[in-house]
Parts: sequence; structure tokens; C-alpha cells
Amino acid sequence: MVARAPRKRMYRTMQGRMVDIEKLRSANESVQAVGNMNVNARGDVLGSSGQVVTSKAEVIKKYYEQPKGKVSEGPASTKQKPAQQPQVEAKAVEPKKVATPKVATPKVATPKVAPKRTVAPKKGIDAALDGLE
Repeated sequence: MVARAPRKRMYRTMQGRMVDIEKLRSANESVQAVGNMNVNARGDVLGSSGQVVTSKAEVIKKYYEQPKGKVSEGPASTKQKPAQQPQVEAKAVEPKKVATPKVATPKVATPKVAPKRTVAPKKGIDAALDGLE
């Protein structure tokens, strides 16, 4: 089999025009993205003047170098740890005895026996279907 060339993704707009999304992305990858993250469309971190401060590759590398469960250094790590409070010796405390109220045991009712009914012999279809279940 011969490998095919990658197909261009062309999209038709509502007005019937054809748009190549990949070409549009590559033409605008250095433009600052909309939002408050200060990145361009490629993902590079931008400074205040719009120049690339950190590339996307460096951001990803830093992310994967950081051990799981660790928080990166930032404002939260500058908090001072609270001073340790002196430990107080625990005294042996006996559990309090609580009086439990006595509960009367319920009386068990004896079941009443229903009178025996006489069963009428089955006839017709009922007799034929009796053994099929």
C-alpha cells in the first residue's frame, strides 16, 4: 500500500466559503490569545511587552519534572508555619457509667390456625395445565 498524503481539513462556512483551519492557525500562532493567561496561540508565555518569556516546551518540561502531589513554589509556600503548642499530658479518664433503662421483652403471639378448606377437583383446561408449570 502507498501512504496517502495528509488530507487538508477544509471547512465550509455558513456563507459557502471554504476555510483551511490549519493554515489559519499557523498564520496566527504568534498572536496573543484572548483571555487573562498572557499566552500566544502556540502556548508560549508572554511578557508585558508581548515578547516570549517562556516557550511552550519549557512549560511542559517543568510540569513533568515536578513530582506528583507537590505544589510549586509560590505565595502559599511563603506562609509561616504556626508555632508548635506545648503538649499537655493526657490524664487517664474513666468512662462514665450510663444507666440503661430496662426494656420489657415483647410477647410472642401464637399463630392462629386457619380452618382447612376442601379443594374442589380441577376440571377441563385447569386439570390439563396443572402439571406443565
